[in-house]
Amino acid sequence: MSFFATTAGRLPGLDLLRALAIAWIMLYHLESYGLRLPGPVVAYGWMGVDLFFVLSGYLIGWQLLRPWAAGARPAWRPWWTQFMLRHSLRILPAYLAVLALYVLLPASGEAEVMRPLWQFLTFTVNLFPGAADARAFSHAWSLCVEEHFYVLLPPVVWWLARRPSAGRTAAVALGVLLGGMLLRAWLWQQELAPLAGQGAYAGRFIALIYMPSPTRLDGLLMGVMLAVTRGCRPAWWAALMARGVLLLVLGTAGLAGAMWLLRGVPGFAGIVFGFPLLSCSLACLVAGCISGHTWPGRWRVPGAASLATLAFSLYLTHKQVYHVLDAYLGDTLAVSPVLAFCVYNGAAVLAAAALYRLVERPALRLRTRLLAPALAQGVQPAA
Repeated sequence: MSFFATTAGRLPGLDLLRALAIAWIMLYHLESYGLRLPGPVVAYGWMGVDLFFVLSGYLIGWQLLRPWAAGARPAWRPWWTQFMLRHSLRILPAYLAVLALYVLLPASGEAEVMRPLWQFLTFTVNLFPGAADARAFSHAWSLCVEEHFYVLLPPVVWWLARRPSAGRTAAVALGVLLGGMLLRAWLWQQELAPLAGQGAYAGRFIALIYMPSPTRLDGLLMGVMLAVTRGCRPAWWAALMARGVLLLVLGTAGLAGAMWLLRGVPGFAGIVFGFPLLSCSLACLVAGCISGHTWPGRWRVPGAASLATLAFSLYLTHKQVYHVLDAYLGDTLAVSPVLAFCVYNGAAVLAAAALYRLVERPALRLRTRLLAPALAQGVQPAA
């Protein structure tokens, strides 16, 4: 019996991007424990979350659209029920298990202060201005963004798919994109501009711009638009896939530009234009890595699939593991940065593997069993 999920049917390029995203995030958070890694790229490790947003938007968007792309017209109730069942069993078991550890073992948290439990249970922890000041399990903010998006996405997809219209689809997408840009511009003008050059600027940026869902939908939107192109414009999708190398070049160049706009604590230009540029660039990289005309799309990088399988569990647990190790072994590990790097990350992988084996994988197997009747009847799963 394989410890990890089989690689059959998995796209090597997407596995590679998942692995890179979680590694990028983990390296970024290691700096909080005295391990300053060389290279400016590590300072942008928070962008790994945006890469996850684009990947998630593409995968969930495609799975929602797949029945219509196959010519089916599914009924709302079973389609929506399957989506909620699959998504809930994918996210909730591991999330609630880690949340329980934070609540029952508060000393294991990376900070003494934690938001109220009900905010984590309702996925609203990112909607309160003080969220940036309470750092225990603060990385749950990104899960809140995704949950809010996926509550709204199914009815929008249903409405658009029942009466397909390129104009309506473009209007909705532009509305979300421009709405986010205008909201960020207004928040900067009203809340951040008066604080420019002051120490309070960074905290307000995180609380009002970086964490709240309405200002952070760019990446999820770009991922969904990739799925829309694949499902509704197959000729356009084929043209994109044929130009995979160009997409990788454009994505890399755009990512460099986004890093420049979003350097440090960004100002007006970065806040308004940097996030859309970042998301569009990452979408180009995702499409390029799907293409069979690029090496990431064709070749499997050893270890990438395993790391990608553990990515969600790693994201949930790594900060807690880092904190516990730092509390008990920090002084010992400080004498050797190389040893500290190996111990911190090795322990994080072991903890994530345990969570995956004990909680995440059994929940995924339960999901498969519960959805088996629908699959046997030829009903495409919604997500």
